[in-house]
Amino acid sequence: MSLSIRAYAKANLTLEVLGQRDDGYHEIASVLQTISLADTLSFDRSETLEFHCDVPSLRSADNLVLRAAKLLGGATGCGKGASIHLTKEIPVAAGLGSGATDAAATLVGLDRLWETNLPLQRLAELAADLGSDVAFFLYGGTALAKGRGEQVTPLPPVAEQWMVLLRPPIDPIPDKTAQLYSRLNKAHFTSGMVTERLVGYLREGTRMDAPLLYNVFEHVAFDFFPALPDYRSRFLATGAVSVHLAGAGPTLFTLVPDQDRGKAILTNLEAEGLEAYLVRTVVAAPLSSVGDKPC
Repeated sequence: MSLSIRAYAKANLTLEVLGQRDDGYHEIASVLQTISLADTLSFDRSETLEFHCDVPSLRSADNLVLRAAKLLGGATGCGKGASIHLTKEIPVAAGLGSGATDAAATLVGLDRLWETNLPLQRLAELAADLGSDVAFFLYGGTALAKGRGEQVTPLPPVAEQWMVLLRPPIDPIPDKTAQLYSRLNKAHFTSGMVTERLVGYLREGTRMDAPLLYNVFEHVAFDFFPALPDYRSRFLATGAVSVHLAGAGPTLFTLVPDQDRGKAILTNLEAEGLEAYLVRTVVAAPLSSVGDKPC
């Protein structure tokens, strides 16, 4: 048996921090959206657990793909092996959920390959142990995330929306997200109303628009990444009307009215030698199986 899964990137349409929790995490409210930029994971039967990746620096024992495989095996008592091949398209450490989506795809892929057939809720519990965003990628599409991000409620899909992403050439920073959280203070905390407003619009079928977007990290990221303001200015100069931070950054994105407008902005960015992507929103159904079958 062999199977492949597309692991989509995400954009936070809103990201609010409501306060700090007793466990050290922050309570958030966020609307997340999968986008068409995606990695590919292939799973084949094997006597042992093997991990292959086209990016050499990611071939480590600490990669979330291997951690997800070992977690699923331990939780189910399944001793089977697998050969996992990861082909990267999503930029790493860019605020687009690169590692989290690969981890979720691994849980889904191995659940099928090993025929453990865990219910979605059980996979979501395992996903929460791997990272705050991992559970969202089991659902995909448009969803509301609460808690530290692991409490996921699917939302009505947005009308197809095109976006242009700019990945500035900024070196990865260790513990980037944790450092950004540490720079927030009570003045940055909000009530969740921005997220609730967007959820209300989505439930009514209203088209997503730039004024509805919000990311708390924009209060601190443009100081944390000293070069980021310059890249935002260059992005705006290419024709972007409104530029937003993707997740914890440093990727920036803009909504565009149609594919042609997106292509024009993309061409301008690439003419400056910048790494950029034209993507669209993706409607995704849950990938997992249901039922309960022993390994």
